[in-house]
Amino acid sequence: MRVVIAEDLTLLRDGLTRLLKAFDFEVVDAIDNGPALLPALLRHRPDVAIIDVRLPPTQTDEGLKAAIAARTQIPGLPVLVLSQHVEPLYARELLTDQAGGVGYLLKERVSDVEQFVATVQQVAGGGTAFDPEVVAQMLARREPLAGLTAREHEVLRLIAEGRSNAAVAAQLFITEKVVSKHINNIFTKLRMPPSDDDNRRVLAVLMFLNA
Repeated sequence: MRVVIAEDLTLLRDGLTRLLKAFDFEVVDAIDNGPALLPALLRHRPDVAIIDVRLPPTQTDEGLKAAIAARTQIPGLPVLVLSQHVEPLYARELLTDQAGGVGYLLKERVSDVEQFVATVQQVAGGGTAFDPEVVAQMLARREPLAGLTAREHEVLRLIAEGRSNAAVAAQLFITEKVVSKHINNIFTKLRMPPSDDDNRRVLAVLMFLNA
């Protein structure tokens, strides 16, 4: 699996490179600034891009802009964003084209190596994976969710993090049938059409949070 990394902190960039290589990823490029990122993405067309939101020279949103620009030219390019802080605006920006795998993790999550690698693989496979803290803040800001029960809030939070029905059931100690019922109730209350596409299901939830 081919990966492009964009991270200006040398220790983290090198650490990510070594970590991914240890799990048989091929790091085709490791970028440390915004202007070089878009050309690298267009040149390599990686299976997944791991990108810091803030890159030199301005340390604002160069990484995000490059990722969005690349996805307009490479539809569905999987992008996993790493950030030092919870920035829900950037999480929502990633969802505007509704295509391809997307993820948003806080950098501190990289220390859980197995979970981080699983997240990279999930996003590369077209899935969605958002940091629990980011999801929690997005959920907390949405008044339309007031109609959901406490259990439906829990289920929504877990599926927004990218968990499967089985994983949600295991986390909440309920059956998959009950999880499916909760999910159907959620989409009914949020006035969203049903879909058997798990990735579309999660994207629809997060797009609602962006409304």
